[in-house]
Amino acid sequence: MKKVTLNQRIRYSFDNLMSKGMIAPISLLFFFSIITILIIAFAAYITNAIPTDGLHIVQGLKNPQNINFFDSVWIIILRTLDGGVIGNDPVNLLFLFWMLLATLAGLFMLSTLIGIVNSGVVNRISDLRKGKSYVVEKNQTVILGWSFQVFQIVSELVIANENQKNLSIVVLAEKDKVEMEDEIKAKVGGTKNTRLVCRTGNPIDLQDLEIVNLNQARSIIVLAPEDSEPDSIVIKTILAITNNPNRKPYPQKYHIVAEIRDPKNVAIAEIAGKNEVQLVVFDYLISRITAQTCRQPGLSVVFTELLDFKGDEIYFQEEPKLIGKTFVEAMFAYETSIVIGLRRQDGRIIIKPPMNTKIEPEDKIIAISEDDDTIIISGLTEFSIDPGAIRIAPKYVPPKPESTLMLGWNRRAPLILNELDNYVWPGSKITVVADNMNVEKELSTHCSGISHQTVTFWLGDTTNRRILDEILQNNFDHIIVLSQTELNDVQSTDARTLSTLLHLRDIADSKGHVFSIVSEMLDDRNRQLAEITYTDDFIVSVKLDSLMLSQISENRELKTVFEDLFSAGGPAIYIKPAEYYCELGRAVNFYTVMESARQRNQIAIGYKLHSPKRVAPEDNILGYGVIVNPKKSKQIFFSEGDKIIVISDEEQI
Repeated sequence: MKKVTLNQRIRYSFDNLMSKGMIAPISLLFFFSIITILIIAFAAYITNAIPTDGLHIVQGLKNPQNINFFDSVWIIILRTLDGGVIGNDPVNLLFLFWMLLATLAGLFMLSTLIGIVNSGVVNRISDLRKGKSYVVEKNQTVILGWSFQVFQIVSELVIANENQKNLSIVVLAEKDKVEMEDEIKAKVGGTKNTRLVCRTGNPIDLQDLEIVNLNQARSIIVLAPEDSEPDSIVIKTILAITNNPNRKPYPQKYHIVAEIRDPKNVAIAEIAGKNEVQLVVFDYLISRITAQTCRQPGLSVVFTELLDFKGDEIYFQEEPKLIGKTFVEAMFAYETSIVIGLRRQDGRIIIKPPMNTKIEPEDKIIAISEDDDTIIISGLTEFSIDPGAIRIAPKYVPPKPESTLMLGWNRRAPLILNELDNYVWPGSKITVVADNMNVEKELSTHCSGISHQTVTFWLGDTTNRRILDEILQNNFDHIIVLSQTELNDVQSTDARTLSTLLHLRDIADSKGHVFSIVSEMLDDRNRQLAEITYTDDFIVSVKLDSLMLSQISENRELKTVFEDLFSAGGPAIYIKPAEYYCELGRAVNFYTVMESARQRNQIAIGYKLHSPKRVAPEDNILGYGVIVNPKKSKQIFFSEGDKIIVISDEEQI
């Protein structure tokens, strides 16, 4: 066993002392300076090197004729701090030697002190740039984790905060603070009246969570990281929040909105978050929207409009003036808002309640409006409804089986197939084309409960024109093009999707095929590029997920509303031919459309124009000619191909 020497012990102790921060070296330097000054002063004193005359500093001493040891110390201190005075000293070799030694010691001590202070300041600035300082904010929205969804969420929250003051967004992620700020600034732009604060840390680390001051946050958004096991990180983060020893005391609760990718992890995430977390299941959300949109092109635009903060969204508002009135009276009470449901005083949320439902005290209406301050009762008693323009429901035509083609495969594909099975008529068919042999096994495992559709699998590359030509010899009503999300590069994934879409459009044009195409995109910028393919609709999956997280972070009760609207088996959004509701080519206002829909026990919330050029820019027309929450008194002419957007219990009239 090697023996530890005294020199090694001294070095070890010195290293430990230096590692304790800036105070330790300054204290050591101070101690060394005192010892050095005392030694030089004592040496000058005992050698009687300090003259009693000719020394200008002597005049400031109490007794210049009798210099004691303390006078010697004072003289050495002055020479240590200011070596320039040595030029005025008398020529005495011994005295000049000690003064030169004191000056050199002073230079060493002062330069060392400046170096220590400079290093400490630099390190402190570096720590601040690393984002480790405590966040002194109140009522902030905290985003935990980092992915490309951050930019969409921050952008939406900035819009939501435009009419409020002193609000902030705090981002905590394992990424450099300055890099986060620069990326958000580059992709989001200015944050207007919202403060953006970025901090570097691990969301599952209890000490790092303390930095962002969660106990003062109004909401917390937990993002799934770009990782092989994203849900495990999300669940650990939820546990770190809810089980933190410094968490806010009960019965106060956190408002946590968390993203879960795989539906099988929902149960454990709910256990971890208890009643403090609202889960957005990414795969469920996108699969439901895809299944509905493939049969009703333009529907994703309606969903996007309700989910983002730029146009019209869903609000809850208590309206004392409506107490005692029926739900249908509330529907016609607003000119610039559309009432779609009620939030009962006991917390129950009812979308499209019975039309004769009475509004009771403390009930809240659920309305689509541009902002919460635009939900204003119009006071109108006459709505200029044109009874002659209202059309009775067409003769019931039994639905027929449908044929669907799914190009591509990802983990959401089985969910889409099962969700689509809730909408199609028995005897329908769906053909799946993918370049992975394991897909056939997944179909037999995850789609065994499909009862309304016959599933056929083709092995092939969805970007291969020869394969597409062969498959499309059969007639299909709908085509779904999925993103191959197993690819790591978002741009490469969207490029494959775009290639498939270009082939499909060319086949449709050259062979005269008629089918609706709905495609999934990952990057919204690529959706804009892909519009040259004239695809009927796009599902920008990541964007929709980000919008949902943003909305629920502002109001947790919106989760129930969206789940009802996006799910089969209850009130849902449908797009139906305009001729079912009113006479084509006849000027009508939207009150007339609402009354026609009411007679069918539906709520009209907008319309989709076949030719969007017919409306003025101020009508806020969206993609594919969609207008949600139009001004009700304004007249419009509907023509062939126009559609009415309604909330209905059933798809058929």
